[in-house]
Parts: sequence; C-alpha cells; structure tokens
Amino acid sequence: MSARYVRSERNGVTVSVVEMAGAKRERSRMELHEYAGFDATELAELVRRGEVTAAELARLARQAHDQVKPAINAVVEFYEDAESVPGSDTGFFGGVPFLRKDLGPSEAGRLQEMGSRLFQGFRPTVDSYFTQRARAGGLRIVGRTTVPEMGMGGVPGLSESVACGITRNPWNLDRTTGGSSSGSAAAVAAGIVPIAHANDGGGSIRIPSSFCGLVGMKPSRGRVSAGPNKQDGSEGRVHDFVVCRSVRDMAAALDIFQGASPGDPFIIAPPQRAYLEELRHPTGRLRIGVASPFREEVHALVQPGVRVAVEKTAELLESMGHSIDKFALPYDPADLKMVEAGLNYISFASLDAEARALGRTVDEQTVEPIILELYRISKERPLADAALVKEGLRKIRAEVGSATKDFDILLTPTMPFTALPHGTWTEIPSAEPVTAQGFLDAWAALDQYLSVFNFTGQPAVSLPLFQGSDGLPIGIQIVGRFGDEATLVRVARDLEEAMPWAMRRPPVFAGSAK
Repeated sequence: MSARYVRSERNGVTVSVVEMAGAKRERSRMELHEYAGFDATELAELVRRGEVTAAELARLARQAHDQVKPAINAVVEFYEDAESVPGSDTGFFGGVPFLRKDLGPSEAGRLQEMGSRLFQGFRPTVDSYFTQRARAGGLRIVGRTTVPEMGMGGVPGLSESVACGITRNPWNLDRTTGGSSSGSAAAVAAGIVPIAHANDGGGSIRIPSSFCGLVGMKPSRGRVSAGPNKQDGSEGRVHDFVVCRSVRDMAAALDIFQGASPGDPFIIAPPQRAYLEELRHPTGRLRIGVASPFREEVHALVQPGVRVAVEKTAELLESMGHSIDKFALPYDPADLKMVEAGLNYISFASLDAEARALGRTVDEQTVEPIILELYRISKERPLADAALVKEGLRKIRAEVGSATKDFDILLTPTMPFTALPHGTWTEIPSAEPVTAQGFLDAWAALDQYLSVFNFTGQPAVSLPLFQGSDGLPIGIQIVGRFGDEATLVRVARDLEEAMPWAMRRPPVFAGSAK
C-alpha cells in the first residue's frame, strides 16, 4: 500500500493532501513526523478526504505530547478523553487538535487553574463564546497549556510558575518561551498541535510567537468576543486568539472566531469579506511607518540582529512597491508605565472575592511572592487611581492615533532580543527575589512596541521572518489600522511568500530524529 502527498486547492488556499495509490485500498497510517509537519489547514483537508480521522489526529497529538513533554513541559493537562472530545465535522478545521491556554476562555467542567495554587481544582460551569466557536469551527480541544501565574510575566518573557514548573523553548531548552502564552507557543513550535489558543493583554501572544518562531496575531479590540465572563478584558486591552505556524491558518482562525456576542462592551464593524478570501486579493500600495529610532530606554537592549531584521523587512516591503517612512511612537513612557501598573493593581483587587469563592485566602501558600506583593499594594491604592489610569489610557490612544493615522501599517521589532535565559525575571522564590516594582519596571522598559497597541486596540501580528546568529527566532511586528486585520493578512501573506519559514524546525520537534 502506498501513498503520496500532493497539492490541492480549497477556497483558494493551496493545501497538501494524501493521494492514495488505489482508490479502494485501505488508507495508510499517518506517521508522527508527517502529522507534526502539517499545518491545521492541511490536517483538516485530510480529515475531509477521509485519509485520517479526528480520533487519529488526537492520538497523534497525544503521542507528540508524550514525546516532547519531558523536554519542554508545555501542557499542564492532556485530556484522558482527547480522542472523543466534541467538535464540528463540517467546520473549516474539522478534526484538528487544539490546546487551550489555561487562562481566559473556559470549558464547562474542565479545570482552569491559571498557573496558580490559589485556583487549584477550579472548574468553570460555562463554555465561553471562544470555546463554542472553536468547536463550531471543527477544532477539538485536547488539553490545556502552562502559564505563568495568572498570566503575569508577559513582556519580561517569563515561562515558569510554582504550579506548572518551567516551560522550555523548543529552540533552546535553556531559554524562555516568553509569556504568558508560554505552553501554547511551545506546544505549537514543537509540533504537539498546529494551532493553539493564546491571549494578549500586553504582548502575551506576540512575545512567545517571536521567541518560538510562530505566527501570532493580536486582533483588534472587539474582533473576538471574550464573553460571557470578563467581557471587558481589563478596559479592552486583553484579546483572545491563537498562535499557529502559517498565515492561512491565521486567516481561517479569524473567520472562525471573529464576531460579536451578546453583552460585548466593544462592537466592531464586521470584515468586508472572509479573511481566507483576502489571501486571493492583491495588497495594493501602502504607506508604511518604520519604528526608528528605538526609544532611549530600550536602545541598549536591542540586539544588532534585531535592528538588521527590521531594516531588511523594510527594504523588502519597499521592493514590493510600498512607500517607507520613519516614525517614533509619541507617547510618554511614564504614561505607559503608569497605565500598565495601574491596570495590574486594579485586576489584583478582585483576588479576595475569588479566593473566598474557593474557600481560600490570598497568602504565601496560595500565590507567588510578586503576585502577593501586587495584591497587597492594590489594597492600599486609592480609588482615585482608577480615574488616573483611564485618563492615561485616553491620552495614549489619542497621541498614538494622531501620530500614526496617515500610515496603512506600522513596522516594529516584536521583541528587542531573542529568547532570554530562564530566570532573567522570575516569580519563583529565589536567593535574590525580584520585587513587584522591579518586575513592573522591567515590563515597561521592554514593552515599548507591544502593550501600546493593546491600549489603542489596533491589530498586530508577529511574523517569524528571521533567525539570529544564535539560531533563535526573531519576530517582526506588523501593526494595522483599528479594525483592519484584512491588510495585515495580505501583507503577512506577501512576507511569508517572500521569506518562507514553514520548513524551519526547532531541535525539539515531535517525530524528529534529533
């Protein structure tokens, strides 16, 4: 019995499919290295053609997980019933295994512990709208991924917690995956699943995508519903979506997850056409703003290779016919720091009520030192701080919006360097613990081109266009106008075609002989 992989077209998207030598012969069994090499679009096409079943893909995902888990520790729970979890057979991603970040959207009856001992054993009673849309799109949720405690540590690149341990980067096990979508990024990069849930309140999709060599989009505020619980997402700065390995998977996921739900506080205009259809349309000539110079407080941290990567991307886009101009984000870094810190303090003020509902208290036995310090500070902050934070948000949105309104897209580094060594910043108790203020200072210093777009609500995507001299991925960020994911999809497609990354594999990869 023989089989070969050929190319096919579906909705204008080229996919690899298995063509059998003999239509009536028994189909071949997919091997692990084959499974891990496909993106979600390709796997779904194989399911549609009857070359593999959803249960078989879940079995392969489990096999991939079991193989790489000792090295990377990306999945906190792979469901025992993964081979039979629900999902639509007719959705675009019908049968594709999917992992849920253990923070944000919920599954009724499944654990959601948020990387914290405080929430150990917590089981939500409702499916979030995100979960419902994942299943309607055919995705099969087979487990949940590791996170730093309560999602802290996004920008400093934290991928460890007392509850989950250290999540390691498949490209270099001594390096962080970035946070807070740590496990999701590591799992996709290592081939456990081709696509996984992630969310971003200050860079937590884009940072791990940059460090792990993935496609990671933060959609516009309101594009993807976070309901029915916590629909405001910290003044609209937290956005749920996915990390994946291809632009077409990103586009298809936008089609699946976009759209308002009852009770959403932010309503955005629907797209003019399906995002997958955008892949068939020309980009047109754009005016592109390139971030330069880097802000003084991060200038010394920017690796030369990252600067070169941004410059080369600008040159490539100019060669495609776009016009290039320099720009510098005009906000006051002190405002950004104040708003970020204030939003964190406000979020931790609710811990008492959540702890009481679980019959627990917030103390040294239930949360890590930085979380405990932030919680205690939050209880001492005056109510008037909330008004200052809201005014700071308004000011940043107005300044950035005014300064960038004439650009179609913006080009920036995602992170100023490749993945950091573990322990650079840590929440775990150590001989020299980092204070909460030191942690927030580090966050603000490294967050110059990330969280500002959470505040403005603009869509942004990190693309794995380059690798550093150390072999680690370098992410390039493309930022669009508010509500204009379509242009980002087309530009990302152009860059993927010009600088393809699909064949890059980290040393730790499911089915690899390495």
